[in-house]
Amino acid sequence: MKNKSDAPEFGPAPVRGSVGAPLSGARGAVLERLQRAARPVTIAGLAAEMGVHANTAREHLDALVERGLAVRERAPAQGRGRPAWRYAAAADRLEPDVRVRDYAALAGALAGHLTRTAADPAAEGLAAGRDWGRTLVAHRPAVGPATSPRHGVVDLLDELGFAPEADAAATTVALRRCPLLDAARQYPEVVCQVHLGIVRGALEHSGGDPEPTALLPFAEPGACRLHLDTTLAGGGTDE
Repeated sequence: MKNKSDAPEFGPAPVRGSVGAPLSGARGAVLERLQRAARPVTIAGLAAEMGVHANTAREHLDALVERGLAVRERAPAQGRGRPAWRYAAAADRLEPDVRVRDYAALAGALAGHLTRTAADPAAEGLAAGRDWGRTLVAHRPAVGPATSPRHGVVDLLDELGFAPEADAAATTVALRRCPLLDAARQYPEVVCQVHLGIVRGALEHSGGDPEPTALLPFAEPGACRLHLDTTLAGGGTDE
């Protein structure tokens, strides 16, 4: 007989690297710089770009390496002396996208506030998420006509750290990770509606139909289930 603890846990896993103390504003800015860099950066280059002392830049970079959020390697040797260290963001993006990282610190407080004060916390969360979804898409690089609105939403969710696994038509998506998992477990009626709102706002801004969408929180072992077109996927409720 299996122990109860051996049963698979329903719902997604947390975003890797989000466990532990949140990054400070300065260290988060360094990580964001690494994530956006086209090539590895040196301590001297980062210090000059950010206007800080080289020792400060080194401290932030080495701390990110220690947490698994960045990697470092020696630059190719050129002449005498030891080559400089070069730093880059970890390839598997252990830390959530900066947009989610900044939001995550306030998510629990916001959800708790809506739960206590809003007449309809779920509706308020859905509306807030919808506004945020439109904003996120508006600030993304334009995609080509070959990318459907549904596939564009899947790409956005991947950037935000949800580790989506979609079918070929992007009608149904397993969300394997959640950057706001603790808040979602405590206030699912708000946080999960925010996530559904993000999807609907992104679809709407991209020219898709936001209404036949549904999010099933903690629906299966290891994932939440997102339907981007319930008329095709055949499942779920939207509230």
